[in-house]
Order: sequence, then structure tokens, then C-alpha cells
Amino acid sequence: MNKTLEQQVIAALKAHGLTLATAESCTGGLTAKRLTDVPGASAVFLGGVVSYTNGVKERVLGVPHDTLEVYSAVSEPTARAMAEGVRHLTCADFGLSVTGVAGPDKDDRGHDVGTVYIALSAQNETTVQLLHLSGGRSAIRAAAAADSACSHVCTRPMRRSRSSSAA
Repeated sequence: MNKTLEQQVIAALKAHGLTLATAESCTGGLTAKRLTDVPGASAVFLGGVVSYTNGVKERVLGVPHDTLEVYSAVSEPTARAMAEGVRHLTCADFGLSVTGVAGPDKDDRGHDVGTVYIALSAQNETTVQLLHLSGGRSAIRAAAAADSACSHVCTRPMRRSRSSSAA
């Protein structure tokens, strides 16, 4: 029986003793929901923040106001700051963020429907991927939450990001 991407993510994190937290905008918590559908996810999934507004991105995740003003909520710098912010907030080894335009209309900056940024933050590196997804609102949210976000974690080399303390 083939494992789902979420099952693969949870298994990989468990195998390496690593943890994950999420920061979501356009997916509205769907990534966290799909991960926590996997039995035993609580061993590695620390929690998530649904940051649907810029205010929550700023106040909870620490996304700089200037980043949102200059680049907007749907941008590489915002996705990066969200992933880093949730990793720091939860003390997770990895922070995963998803921000984009699910539709049905373009956003106020003119980003096309289906424009999604996914970022994965570890202690020494944050990577960001730009996706151009198609379909309706539900399809875009589902693709961003599951296939894209989870596969982003699966393609990342698994290394502990926090230094271990010697006894």
C-alpha cells in the first residue's frame, strides 16, 4: 500500500527525530489538518498558525510591516518570513509556510489566481518555491496544502537544525 505524502512527511520526521510547524494563509489550516490526519503526527507536528490577515502575519509570525507593504502578502519575502517566524515561535526544526491567491479573483496587487509561494525554513537555510496552480479555489487550496507543501518537505534533506546539548 502506497503512503500518502502526509504519511511520508510524518514518517520522515519521526525517523530523523525532527519537528515541523506550519504557517498558512490561502490554505486556511488545510496543510495542518492533512498532516494531523496521520495517526501519530503529534510526535512531530508542533502546531500551526492560520495567518489570513496581514495583521496576524505581523503580530504573531513577525513578518515585517515593510515586507508586506513593499512585496505584499503573496511574495517570496513574505513566505520566507512566515516560515522562519513559525519555526521560531514553536521552536520546531522546520517551519513550513503557504501564502497565495486561491481565487476566485486576483488579489489587490494583481497576482493571478493560483499564484502560491511555499517556504521551508530550517536553522541555516530557508527555501522558497513559486507555484502556478490551476483550477478553482478548492483545487488550488488542496494542491497547495497537500501535493505541493508536503512534497516540499519530502524533497528536503532531513537534518536536525538545533544543536544537541552535551551531558
